[in-house]
Amino acid sequence: MKKEIKKGEIIIYKTSDGPNLDVRLDKETVWLTQNQIAILFDTQRPAITKHLNNIFESKELDKNSVSSILEHTASDGKKYKTQFYSLDAIISVGYRVNSKRATQFRVWATRTLKNYLVKGYAVNEKRLLEAENKFNELQTTVDFLRQKSKYELMTDQEQEILNLLGDYAKTLTLLGQYDNEKVVLSKKGKGKFALDHPEAIRVIQEIKKDLASRQEASDFFGTDAQGKLQGILGNILQTFDKKELYPSIEEKAAHLLYFIIKDHPFIDGNKRIASFLFVYFLDRNRYLYKENGEKKINDNALTALTLLMAISDPREKDKLIKIVTNLLSA
Repeated sequence: MKKEIKKGEIIIYKTSDGPNLDVRLDKETVWLTQNQIAILFDTQRPAITKHLNNIFESKELDKNSVSSILEHTASDGKKYKTQFYSLDAIISVGYRVNSKRATQFRVWATRTLKNYLVKGYAVNEKRLLEAENKFNELQTTVDFLRQKSKYELMTDQEQEILNLLGDYAKTLTLLGQYDNEKVVLSKKGKGKFALDHPEAIRVIQEIKKDLASRQEASDFFGTDAQGKLQGILGNILQTFDKKELYPSIEEKAAHLLYFIIKDHPFIDGNKRIASFLFVYFLDRNRYLYKENGEKKINDNALTALTLLMAISDPREKDKLIKIVTNLLSA
């Protein structure tokens, strides 16, 4: 008959020839009486008393830390105040008792503790490496933005560079990620809208019409003389072995912005068109705004990013893509 488990108690696993024990679970550990420990290791209670006394006399454990007077319901149904001992004391006794069952316990404990040590080391090593990589990434971005802020084209963008760096640092949330064993992924957005060539041309014509009404666009604005835009859009959607090269919204958006700025498909308006299409693509995929209604990358930050891409060396492409994807995935 299955025994009803009372609050504060749990049935622990037993060996094939071992006993069932009602174990008290309290203060994030388990507690047994001396009699239960004797049953667990198939020995007599006086032996347990002797081992516990030796443990406490040798200062291996502090008696006040591993023992406690708790209320215990006896077989007669009455409740008594009884001395209980925690898991630390139980383990220490298990390594001293000379019995077959205690030997089985020692083999199990040694194997289990070894696994915890090895796995725990591997997990912590991985977490430390992840944190180190994120700090290195942040330092690289700081150096990159500091260097680029010296360019003449970036004049008056110093504050935006600082804001951009601050936003980027927040996306890493280094301490939070380390404590919670979570690392921010810069490739987590999945969208259904794909920007094709006809739709891009339509958007560009709308942009040109609006800017021309304010005399902010030349006749050559948005003119793709060599048909480069179609190639850029194709690159963003390209696949390899039936898998998208840029599977996430963040990657597609970042590369859309970068390729239009760096490849100069238009005679005039490359940076503005890149920014407009970047925003349009994110908006159509419902990925432009944070939950609080703010843009993930505001207009001023986008201007700074656009200028950074314009003055960047092609070898710096990965750094810029990483900055954009992290800002979008926050």
